[in-house]
Amino acid sequence: MSKENLASTAAKLTGIIPPITMPFDQNGTLVPSAIAEQVNFMVEQGVHGMVAGGSTGEGHTLNDADFTTSMRAVHDAIDGRVPFLAGLIINSTRAAIERVQMLKGMNIAALQVTPVHYLFKPSADATVQHFRTIWEETGIPIIIYNVVPWNYLSCDLMLRIMDEVPGVIGMKQSAGDLKLVSDLLHRMKPENVVLTGTDALIYPAFSLGVHGAISALTSAVPGLTVKLWDLVKAGDHKAALDLHYRIADLWDVLPHDNLPACVKYCQHRQGLPLHLPRQPMEPVNDSQKALIDRALDALLD
Repeated sequence: MSKENLASTAAKLTGIIPPITMPFDQNGTLVPSAIAEQVNFMVEQGVHGMVAGGSTGEGHTLNDADFTTSMRAVHDAIDGRVPFLAGLIINSTRAAIERVQMLKGMNIAALQVTPVHYLFKPSADATVQHFRTIWEETGIPIIIYNVVPWNYLSCDLMLRIMDEVPGVIGMKQSAGDLKLVSDLLHRMKPENVVLTGTDALIYPAFSLGVHGAISALTSAVPGLTVKLWDLVKAGDHKAALDLHYRIADLWDVLPHDNLPACVKYCQHRQGLPLHLPRQPMEPVNDSQKALIDRALDALLD
């Protein structure tokens, strides 16, 4: 892919890009027939792209069959209406490449790829080579998903990767570090993108100039996060700050250790069928539902 095409792809990865949740039944079986309804809901809410296989989408629980089935279902339901990103939560370079090979024939705008996330941590040189090999063997642009606490990539390392590996066009910062976001925006090349994944700080990140958001709240209340994005882009920071605090009230009542279940419940409150998280994660209980209902009622009123 040429430098011009990479820059064009990066330019399209802006705005609200929700991570699609994966519908599971009480046995933990994927229900692919339920995916299209969620995708259509997201499009109707005005989102600018979608990710499948992220953390909110329980991508870490998907075996190869689930992965290919869910990716195909999301891709086909999107039908080219917005960019499609494929999430890879992986522990080896080879596993990442093998997963991408399962998606042959799909129109994938970019891969959202975590650093390796098990106990061990590769060196900086090995990390650069990891992303270089994925890019060279797949030819698909890469967004680094910087979320793993014990393999947390520094600003210098991410800038180095984006400089040395042309196919790494940007990153998603998900550890609540606005200083890192600011440093990246200040020092990166103009053709790179920085996305935020920190739900509590979406508005401050938008104000700093990030290119968009991929986060649990963008999936839980996509229409409101689109509105927040539009307000910031229009320069109406008074209204944006007010909406930020209202959305924060919802965020504060969500059990953050069980976000996929919470997001599915929020989606259900807006008209989608209620699906379950994959075991051992638990459904939202009645007391949690009451808190979420109260916050959603105030937010969606």
